[in-house]
Amino acid sequence: GEVRKESNKIFKKQGIEFRLSTKVTGVAVDGSTATITVEPAAGGAAETITADCVLVSIGRRPNTDGLNLEAAGITPNKRGQIEIDHSFKTGVPGIWAIGDVVPGPMLAHKAEDEGIAVAENIAGLTGIVNHDVIPLVVYTWPEIAGVGLTEEQAKERGEVKVGKFPMLANSRAKTNHEPDGFVKVIADAKTDRVLGVWMIASVAGSMIAQAAQAMEFGATSEDIAYTCHAHPTHAEAFKEAAMGVTGKAIHI
Repeated sequence: GEVRKESNKIFKKQGIEFRLSTKVTGVAVDGSTATITVEPAAGGAAETITADCVLVSIGRRPNTDGLNLEAAGITPNKRGQIEIDHSFKTGVPGIWAIGDVVPGPMLAHKAEDEGIAVAENIAGLTGIVNHDVIPLVVYTWPEIAGVGLTEEQAKERGEVKVGKFPMLANSRAKTNHEPDGFVKVIADAKTDRVLGVWMIASVAGSMIAQAAQAMEFGATSEDIAYTCHAHPTHAEAFKEAAMGVTGKAIHI
């Protein structure tokens, strides 16, 4: 929630206007101009918006239509996905499935790791993908990235400690005139194990890899806080956020 609120504020400064809780009821194109009719999702007066182009982005669905799955003995679930077990086997011997046609986030890097894992399993080795540690990135400016549980999700499971560090206080971000955003580290209050990392930063998509690797190894916030980070780098904001979990951040 905090990431959404902060990114909304940043993008508004860039001149983006958000119409939340609004539905599109029609689009008419005349030459190079599009006229979009919108109205409040809860009902209300309609209005029109004139635009040069319209991008429709309403989610994704598995592209399993036309694969003739039934002939292979596979029945997709209600969402059109192919159900698999932990090793990516379907209910039919000899048929395996990965990527966008199976449950889970529809991300290229998740599919790539699953492809490697299933090839290893087919070869008799052990291929595993930890689906609890799949990073996601929104390629806006600045970028938004996260891995693991959100603060809200983590709190539903138990007591947490949170460390947050603003990019405004990061030397590299200030030098590059990229002050927007923050890094947040969510850790279990008892064990200090990192449960999630969320960030808004110009290079968040690259920074999140360190968080994913740390979580893959079961790192605590203290493990990250006591790992030396090069100065000046954006990654120091991650270190400081981890230090902030125990109230030890030194630059805020």
